[in-house]
Amino acid sequence: MTILALKEDRPTPKAVYNWRVYACAATASFAACMIGYDSAFIGTTLALPSFEDEFNFAQYTKSHLTLIQQNIVSVYQAGAFFGSLAAYVSSYFLGRRKSLLAFAACFMVGAGMMLGASGSRGLGLIIGGRVLAGFGVGGCSNMTPIYISELAPPAVRGRLVGLYELGWQIGGLVGFWITYGVNTTMAPSRTQWLIPFAVQLIPGGMLLIGAIFIPESPRWLFLKGKRDEALKVLCWMRQLDRSDKYIVEEVSFIDEDLERYRREVGAGFWKPFLSLKERRIQWRFLLGALLFVFQNGSGINAINYYSPTVFRSIGVQGTNTSFLTTGIFGVVKTALTLVWLLVLIDHMGRRKLLMIGAMGGSLCMWFIGAYIKISDPASNQSNTKLSSGGIAAIFFFYLWTAFYTPSWNGTPWVINSEMFDQNTRSLGQANAAANNWFWNFIIARFTQQMFEAWGYGVYFFFASLMIISVFFVFFCIPETKALPLEAMDRLFRIKPTWKANRILLEELRAENEEFQQSTQGIGWDNEKETSAEQVECGTAGV
Repeated sequence: MTILALKEDRPTPKAVYNWRVYACAATASFAACMIGYDSAFIGTTLALPSFEDEFNFAQYTKSHLTLIQQNIVSVYQAGAFFGSLAAYVSSYFLGRRKSLLAFAACFMVGAGMMLGASGSRGLGLIIGGRVLAGFGVGGCSNMTPIYISELAPPAVRGRLVGLYELGWQIGGLVGFWITYGVNTTMAPSRTQWLIPFAVQLIPGGMLLIGAIFIPESPRWLFLKGKRDEALKVLCWMRQLDRSDKYIVEEVSFIDEDLERYRREVGAGFWKPFLSLKERRIQWRFLLGALLFVFQNGSGINAINYYSPTVFRSIGVQGTNTSFLTTGIFGVVKTALTLVWLLVLIDHMGRRKLLMIGAMGGSLCMWFIGAYIKISDPASNQSNTKLSSGGIAAIFFFYLWTAFYTPSWNGTPWVINSEMFDQNTRSLGQANAAANNWFWNFIIARFTQQMFEAWGYGVYFFFASLMIISVFFVFFCIPETKALPLEAMDRLFRIKPTWKANRILLEELRAENEEFQQSTQGIGWDNEKETSAEQVECGTAGV
């Protein structure tokens, strides 16, 4: 096998890797464009002179102004925390697709509210709109990875869930550059700062429209007992007939998994909560939460939300220079996300990416912190040119981006979307998304105060957490690539953790060979004839 060869759990028809599954995943990933755009545009927009003049920031003391700015940024994460939990309720009763529609509509209302803010009205509409928009993106951050993972073939599941991360980076890229654009091409005015706020409506509207046309998750339909509709969607998604061996096997995996959990845990809204009494379920919930602790502990959201503050700490001066440096940061992230998506996530695997990214990123953070400690660029504001040490610090900052982006940026979302069983997947993803937004909130709320209090120590703090995460991944996180969702329970039972994926893949291949031998001589055409409820959907649309 070459490095670019897909690793499959069983022989897979080429028809399975078709445009439909990519189109559905890409449509759902407009949710990530909403999230990524906000994380990038808000910090730089608050730094626009036109925004500062509109809301008379000059009247506040430095500490009061810091508090206002942090509140504007962080209420979004607070709303997202509750939205990610609410998505568990909506997904159970409405399904994945209708939940995306509902939360996208919520986001659009919140984004629209922000456009009504002005100096005379104050910041109330911005803060209220950000809470509501945050609630919407929180729900979408829960639903999108689940929806994609439930329709994805195992061999390309990482790549498809990775489209969610790609959408995040594309949104961020636009967010980083749009503020630079309005600052360099427009005179300071109300329109100048309104444009970045208004652009939020574009990805939100595209998700709202797109979610009307994509099908419901076939696994959710099976869970709700809607077998005919589930089979129709699954066959349409795979571009295979209902009697195809691949479809028969996939349906049998889903049925077996559902039956086992109905027997052991039970189906229903509250049953997944009862399953939390089991240690094996508690362990996976803890792992999902810790992945986002270490993701946020890398420093990424401090940089996303307060990039001007971060670059000033290194010695970058001037509004335009800071915005330009931030924009280049967005370009690097987006380009590396494409490499991660197309090559690394489904070929190198989740574990290796996380460990390599953490080790390399930590070394970069140690260097940046040491440079700030020794050089103290903040005290030398008279020199507008970066020293050679400052240039080296910028280089290591972008090198850190190169290590972080194809590892911790999107991989925790991929792992959380696939490591839970059918009955606890929605609740598990709600737990993961809520943890992500909780730590996002902490970072957004206290980053500027951390820089004021700790200075270079902030970089040492992030570097230390990244080193700890290497040991956490090696001993606690099994490799999940190429495995069916229904095999995840078996994966987490196998020890040692670092060998679990290889052991389970060998077991699955052996079982598949036995299955193929047992079906030899049994005419698949007989199954066609005996299936009165057969759904002919190889060429039918949904």
